[in-house]
Amino acid sequence: MTGHTQELTDNSPLYMQVARKLIDDVRAGRYQVDQALPSERTLSELLNVSRVTARKAIDQLVEQGLVVRKRGSGNYIAPRIEQPLSNLSSFSEQLQQRGYRPGSRWLRRELVIASADEQMSLGLSPNTKVARLERLRLADDVAMAYEVSVLRATVVPQPDAVGDSLYKYLEGAGKAPVRALQHIRAMNASADLARQLDVPEGQAVLFITRIAYLDSGEAVELTHSYCRSDHYDFVAEMRRG
Repeated sequence: MTGHTQELTDNSPLYMQVARKLIDDVRAGRYQVDQALPSERTLSELLNVSRVTARKAIDQLVEQGLVVRKRGSGNYIAPRIEQPLSNLSSFSEQLQQRGYRPGSRWLRRELVIASADEQMSLGLSPNTKVARLERLRLADDVAMAYEVSVLRATVVPQPDAVGDSLYKYLEGAGKAPVRALQHIRAMNASADLARQLDVPEGQAVLFITRIAYLDSGEAVELTHSYCRSDHYDFVAEMRRG
């Protein structure tokens, strides 16, 4: 989109045409994560539209989560994860494979008595202690998901020792999972969840429950993730049998 004027030709409002053009460019990889978009002035000159039209077009990308507006700095391409459903990998591994910088903002790391649901999911006896890890998952410092992981206390006896990657910790402990069952459904963000993820209350998020198993068949991890739907895509390859 640089160096020459772009033609907009359909009959929809101009700002929608500009927004679609920008969305196509973002999804085609013509802009990289954290790259600044052209300024409103530059866009208006390139596309021969008013600055108000350019601003409304950028507003559309911000609303869709494709662009992050940084006050006093500009508009930048937001990180986005496309996760194959067939691969068992950690959040950190997914981000590193796509060139993002993974991180965690810890909210709570503690040893507690497992709830009834946690006992059932992990096959635990009543009054068994578990490590409960609550955090925000970050990609290049952008909150992508709120996550609560529960593991046997015998696997994670010191929750504070877990760093940004839970799976890296489990590998070091000789307890890395080899398979997992994952359930995904949509839900609307509560006020507390919306505040954690920096999204409007009631916005749709992806609620993911994962139970991961060791090679022995023992359940080792129960994780509930609440993912921003504007940053997450799940991809499944299907074959006709």
